Amino acid sequence: MANMLDFLFVIINEIRSYFVPERVIYKVEGECKKCGKCCNYMYSYDTYTEKEFKIMQFLFPAYKRFYIKGKDENGNLIFACKLVTKEGLCSDYAHRLQMCRKYPVKKLAFPAKLHEGCGYRVVNKNFEDYLR
Repeated sequence: MANMLDFLFVIINEIRSYFVPERVIYKVEGECKKCGKCCNYMYSYDTYTEKEFKIMQFLFPAYKRFYIKGKDENGNLIFACKLVTKEGLCSDYAHRLQMCRKYPVKKLAFPAKLHEGCGYRVVNKNFEDYLR
């Protein structure tokens, strides 16, 4: 009877495994080199036009520290912080935004691209990595 239950358990788990999408976790490792590139070249989710950016600044006054620096090759807005010094440091470090305090998050659910020369790197962690 125990062998039959074990067999059914294996079969059920095998079937269930076909309905679980493969998850890839992107892990961020390294340390900050204090170059300021991340503060001078950033993106914002759900902000595609200047009008949307102005609305974001109206709703969240702390975002007035950012300005539109330009657009990338795909037409996405590029933002920069007005408070970054020429040395790449924050001139108002004690009052920086929560997003700045948490940057970069340690785990991502999407592939990220960091600036060339950044002290951080994105490491792809997939299921096979966990098995090793």
